[in-house]
Amino acid sequence: MIYLKTREEIEIMRESALMVSRTLGLIAKEVKPGVKPIYLDKLAEEYIRDNGGVPAFKGYKSHNGAPDFPATLCISINEAVVHGIPTDKPLNEGDIISVDCGVKKNGFFGDHAYTFAVGEIKPEVRQLLDVTKESLYKGIEQMVSGNRVGDISYAIQQHVKKQGYGIVEDLVGHGLGRNLHEDPQIPNYGRRSDGPKLSEGMVFAIEPMINMGKKGIKLLKDGWTFVTVDGMPSAHFEHDVAIVNGKPEILSSYAYIEEALALNK
Repeated sequence: MIYLKTREEIEIMRESALMVSRTLGLIAKEVKPGVKPIYLDKLAEEYIRDNGGVPAFKGYKSHNGAPDFPATLCISINEAVVHGIPTDKPLNEGDIISVDCGVKKNGFFGDHAYTFAVGEIKPEVRQLLDVTKESLYKGIEQMVSGNRVGDISYAIQQHVKKQGYGIVEDLVGHGLGRNLHEDPQIPNYGRRSDGPKLSEGMVFAIEPMINMGKKGIKLLKDGWTFVTVDGMPSAHFEHDVAIVNGKPEILSSYAYIEEALALNK
């Protein structure tokens, strides 16, 4: 069932989304060679709790029998696509890391992600990040009343496939609200005019997950981390988006991240 949100609920969701945005901005200042992912996770949890939020991912129950997710952040490095568990293994120059964060505040969730470069990365990896981020905005442009979910999916797919990248098909974006994952699912591939019709008050987490090589992924023994089947890098970007006055309105923001990255240069 798809739950439509009122304007008041969307504003509450914006607050949750922006708490995630500020958390990712804090993390952006710290992403550098030698930093341990577990340290980034600790920073995020402290910031969220100090500001009246609850980490949405910590304690999240698995659907495949794995232990509950143990961390505040999903930190997925290089060939890890999503749902990576933070470890104490330091980041290396040239790594890329997807940092996905969720927050619950005032009964509603925010959930978005950004893939960071650790120091200098290869030009072909930078292109993967750029194209994946661009595809996110291509999808968002299609989130207007009267369109369908397939229009979002098709726009992402068309932008990505020009580069010959693999589009992850086994994982999808999703509705967002009082639950972290709501209907409908938002695939990153599909056909125009397919799927549920879009209307005022829908809120989605749109999140392209794009592999440099093959589209296939596999689940590691930890029961959470998905990696590419060919060991090639994967990128992941995510925004929370509402339909307001018939048009897409991004509730989350990369401004905090971009400001931090500019200061790091």
